[in-house]
Amino acid sequence: MNAIEIKNLCKSYTGFKLDNISLNLPEGCIMGLIGENGAGKSTIIKLILNIVKSDGGSVTLLGKDAADNVKLLKEDIGVVLDDRGLPSCLNVKQIQKIMKNSFKNWSQPDFNDYIDRFALPVDIKIKDFSTGMKMKLNIAVALSHNARLLILDEATSGLDPVIRNEILNIFEEFTRDEHHTILISSHIVSDLEKICDYIAFLHKGRLMLCEEKDRLKENYVLVHGEYDEIKKLDPNSVVGINSNPYGAEAIVKKELVSPNTETTPIDIEQLFVFMVKEDG
Repeated sequence: MNAIEIKNLCKSYTGFKLDNISLNLPEGCIMGLIGENGAGKSTIIKLILNIVKSDGGSVTLLGKDAADNVKLLKEDIGVVLDDRGLPSCLNVKQIQKIMKNSFKNWSQPDFNDYIDRFALPVDIKIKDFSTGMKMKLNIAVALSHNARLLILDEATSGLDPVIRNEILNIFEEFTRDEHHTILISSHIVSDLEKICDYIAFLHKGRLMLCEEKDRLKENYVLVHGEYDEIKKLDPNSVVGINSNPYGAEAIVKKELVSPNTETTPIDIEQLFVFMVKEDG
């Protein structure tokens, strides 16, 4: 089963259009949404959660139409948005009381464990938390009501590398249950490359590709050489070219270049940067 199915999703604002987005996220997997500021990552997440209304298309979550089952799906979806969301006038103790009455499957032991692991103070108002502390509290809430699907917008933003690594490990642990799924957006591509099964590239409101991470790394490679040599490559194979006074490099589709061409592996961030540069 697909935990998320998006078909022909569209949304227009002044100066921006999310254009006919379609993708599927299989249950038990992690998908990373990658894109520059303004690419449409947060817009997609808000459309998935029915926070804003689409101009067209459909969203299915855990086998249910998202628009018609908002209250029903609330129990099964843990959400962390980049604008944090929790009332800043409350403290952790007050938040947990609210959540206990909001979710029928709320787990106080799980919440207490995350608060301890994240070393969050329980009596200080959230408005006095750092950005990283606020994010950790939101993550603790999202993970403490037995959700099947986590939808996370910049969930590692504002966290130091040690805490980010711990959070990523927690997300990986979450999806060891084959019925648990995560959709996560981030500017930190290395985080997504570490934990994601699928990568979706967004650029200027368009979905440039959506593919299994391992397949992307198998299908695309890097070629180095003189600029004139790079320009002789099959244009259909070239994703993007970067040149400087010392030479050039191109990301190419491996199957379309000669087996005799010397290539090196790529990482996901390189692929995205080259694709965006070539698109202009």
